[in-house]
Amino acid sequence: MRSGAAIRVCQKIFRCLFSGFGGRVDEGQPDRWSERCSLEERLGPHAEALGDAGDAEARAEPLLELCQKRHFLRGSQPPPSRDSLLSGCHPGFGPLGVELRKNLAAEWWASLAAFREQVFAVDALHHQPGPTAPGDPAFGLVPAEALREILQDRDLSKEQLVACLENLVRTSGKLRESLLHGALEHYVNCLDLVNRRLPYGLAQIGVCFHPVSDTKQILNGVKRIGEKTEASLVWFTPPRTASQWLDFWLRHRLLWWRKFAMSPSNFSSSDCQDEEGRKGSRLYYNFPWGKEPVETLWNLGDQELLHTYPENMSKLHGRDGRKNVVPSVLSVNGDLDCGVLAYLYDSLQLTENSFARKNTLHRKVLKLHPSLAPVKVALDMGRGSTVELRQVCQGLFNELLENGISVWPGYQETVHSSMDQLYSKYDEMSVLFTILITESTLENGLVHLRSRDTTMKEMMHIAKLKDFLTKYISAAKNV
Repeated sequence: MRSGAAIRVCQKIFRCLFSGFGGRVDEGQPDRWSERCSLEERLGPHAEALGDAGDAEARAEPLLELCQKRHFLRGSQPPPSRDSLLSGCHPGFGPLGVELRKNLAAEWWASLAAFREQVFAVDALHHQPGPTAPGDPAFGLVPAEALREILQDRDLSKEQLVACLENLVRTSGKLRESLLHGALEHYVNCLDLVNRRLPYGLAQIGVCFHPVSDTKQILNGVKRIGEKTEASLVWFTPPRTASQWLDFWLRHRLLWWRKFAMSPSNFSSSDCQDEEGRKGSRLYYNFPWGKEPVETLWNLGDQELLHTYPENMSKLHGRDGRKNVVPSVLSVNGDLDCGVLAYLYDSLQLTENSFARKNTLHRKVLKLHPSLAPVKVALDMGRGSTVELRQVCQGLFNELLENGISVWPGYQETVHSSMDQLYSKYDEMSVLFTILITESTLENGLVHLRSRDTTMKEMMHIAKLKDFLTKYISAAKNV
């Protein structure tokens, strides 16, 4: 009897601990930014292949199947749902999805390069040790063995059991829900790097955890742990210029998200306000089913800093001209996992399959931005002297890798595929160029080069490939 009561008490405590997960704000209207065509316009007469515009699931299904097939998403049964992808409760990204997120993170860091004199990279623990405030909705990191020992102690009364559990939860620390507090803890130490001059920023990328309601799988309303990779910039600015800097970062971030999109107008922004009346903005991507936030910007004032350093306000002072002030804190927080999903949806195109006999068949292409594409080049070989052709492929593979160009070693495939099948496969993988090494390469050094975006094929000398690809990728980054 005592054991059953103990378990019920434990469940009640954890339900209270994990309650309070915040809701979403109202969504804004999309902005008109570019005259580039919409998804339906790009599909032209084949837009019906994605289903009715109001049928979100019908439009989402082809992409999710493709992403599993081509290893952007980890294969699982049943396939991940839209909600699980957005909440971070799916099995995870596959190899190409990880590369896509890595490229997106690299571009995020590159976007801060212009502020390298004022922005510094920091890091923080995933687990925040120390006592947890009562009512904190964050996940506590409770050792299972310690919890088991308390529950199995039959000598404890109900009151003692509750006290032991509360003490365990309070002292075990918690998993971080955002990167903000890690940056705040670095604030004082990093002031010396800028001679205490404001403004300056602290940036980091890392995994964060949040509670997700999942009543279908977990009983009693207990929440699951969702994960997401966040990119955070915390900007410390004099209070008098806080609103101008918030407007600046809003424009900067919206331009950044739109830079890599086929349809930039699908990224939009709207103002928002939290429960404490603090103002901010959210950036959204317009998925087939509606808008989802990809980044949030807040003007947090000075309260977060004062709460982090309650003992001595003077050490918080930064220089604003000749004045010493406690800075306002601007939080710029992006969800890279949701960003990956947004760019996958943005890049999907269905075009006529020129290799198919029936016009009802369509070619699926992921036209990811060249800077984001996980694989830049696929290297394959035609029929002929297998040993010599493979040696040429391996030499070219190593040369391109040494120059920072990601290559897919298609020449290692043992199952023969037609060129039409290879081109379809690489288009679905968003590979920019396919290089085919043939017998003529051994004779005159010429290779077949095929473009994902134009489907045009041309002959190029193997000695010119490295320079051509390097210049192409470099030019794409500057567009």
